[in-house]
Amino acid sequence: MSQQAGEHTQETTPGRTGAVAITVSDRSSDGRREDESGRLLVAALRDLGYAVSSSVVVPDGVESVADALRAAVADGARLVVTTGGTGMGPRDLTPEGTRQVITRENPGMAELMRREGSRQTPYAAVSRGVVGVVDWPAERGVGGTLVINLPGRPAAVTEGMDIIGPLLRHVLSQVSGGDHTW
Repeated sequence: MSQQAGEHTQETTPGRTGAVAITVSDRSSDGRREDESGRLLVAALRDLGYAVSSSVVVPDGVESVADALRAAVADGARLVVTTGGTGMGPRDLTPEGTRQVITRENPGMAELMRREGSRQTPYAAVSRGVVGVVDWPAERGVGGTLVINLPGRPAAVTEGMDIIGPLLRHVLSQVSGGDHTW
């Protein structure tokens, strides 16, 4: 069962990285459409070993995305993956909301997802999703939160997680000050 806009739940299992899945969709947030993408995203994150209890659903828009990301970071999430709002529609503003929150962008991971995704569909090139890090303040210690935007199509969630899944542990290690070796 998905949560409604603004509600966050995060499991804090020792030894597991906390993750939050955020669905950005006007239709899912107001109940007109089931949140299939969020369900698939939660399952993919759990399959990769991340502690995530459910998805957060927010309407499209810069502020709704930025607020959801800030809340997830404040709750201690190390990984936040969004689905939806990355296309060319007038309300597809997930990248703009994400850029308001991240400290540093990682264009390589976003381009990898577009490049590999285009092997499945040419529409992958339409995604404007971004990847970046929210650096934590010094009083919180070394580290930060990795934020990844995926398209909203259910197949794009599965494909995107297959593409970036193998990189996540290494990237999260680096974000926490780990070594740059493989």
